[in-house]
This record gives sequence, C-alpha cells and structure tokens, in this order.
Amino acid sequence: MQTNQYAAEIVKELNRTVGLLPEKETEYFVNEILQAKRIFVAGAGRSGLMIKAFAMRLVHLGFEAYVVGETVTPGVQKGDLFIIGSGSGETKSLVSMAQKATLIGTKLALVTIFPESTIGKLADVVIPLPGSPKDKANGDYQTIQPMGSLFEQTLIVFYDAAILRLMEIRGMDSETMYGLHANLE
Repeated sequence: MQTNQYAAEIVKELNRTVGLLPEKETEYFVNEILQAKRIFVAGAGRSGLMIKAFAMRLVHLGFEAYVVGETVTPGVQKGDLFIIGSGSGETKSLVSMAQKATLIGTKLALVTIFPESTIGKLADVVIPLPGSPKDKANGDYQTIQPMGSLFEQTLIVFYDAAILRLMEIRGMDSETMYGLHANLE
C-alpha cells in the first residue's frame, strides 16, 4: 500500500470510532469541567501528549488547568477535577495518582478503552473510547495501526469535540480564545 492509501484507511478507522463516541458521558464530562474549581490532567506516553494539548485548549477557554508533573502545578484539592487519559486504565503511576486524588476528594474522570480498569473503578465519570489497545489479546477493535495509535487519535478528536462544546456553552470562538493564547513566542 502507498502512504496515501494508509492515510485513507486511518481516516476510515477514525470515522468508525467517532461514530461510537458516547454522547451522555461526554455531556457529563463537559459539565464536570464547567463545575470544577480547577482542572488537572495526566497521561503517560502519547496519551499524555494528547491530554497536554487538551489542557492548553482549556486554558485558551479561560479555565485554570494544569498538567500533573509540571513544576508550576499546584496540589489538587476538593472541588478540583482530575482528568486522566489512559488506554489501559492500569498505568501504575496514573493508578497511584488517581488513588491519591480520590482520597483528597478530587473528582476523577477517565478517558479509556477499558472502563472497568482500576482507574475506571475509582472514577466519577468514565468516557469509554474505542481503540486498539497495545495488547491485542485484551481488545476487540481491529486496526491496521500500530499499538495504541487509534486510541490516541480518537483521544485528540474527543478532546477537541469537548472543547467545541465548551466553546458553544461559553459563547466563545477562536478569535476570543486568542486573547488567552501564549504571546511570548
């Protein structure tokens, strides 16, 4: 297959996954963001990169959002929302963070392939996304892509869709968001 044929197949796979995004859970997720005092996000590897992009867009919308592990990130408190993006829901460092956040009384949201995972069982809201896990034996969604690529692509599409819903609710557009965009670049 040629590169453009692979790209076309990736787009087909994304079209299938987008059709499976859970509306009810997504609205609940958006409402939790709107009600949160502050928002904290975490993920590992490529899922971590996707959630960092989501945190940046939240800041552009005027939310107080932080990436866990950055030097300027404060501690979580009751009234905050902690969002984890994890295909497996079992990444040890993220499980530990989730357990600590729930002990503090922070609301927990998980975006995952496996809603019944360890983090999923701790979470107040779980967004199940289709995707191919790294371990094909534990998943039934087929993809031509390597490892967790389909999940990570679906993550960024989901996060951007949530941002568009938040923009709609807040009456904002790209132009108004530029006022909060980084300007020292």
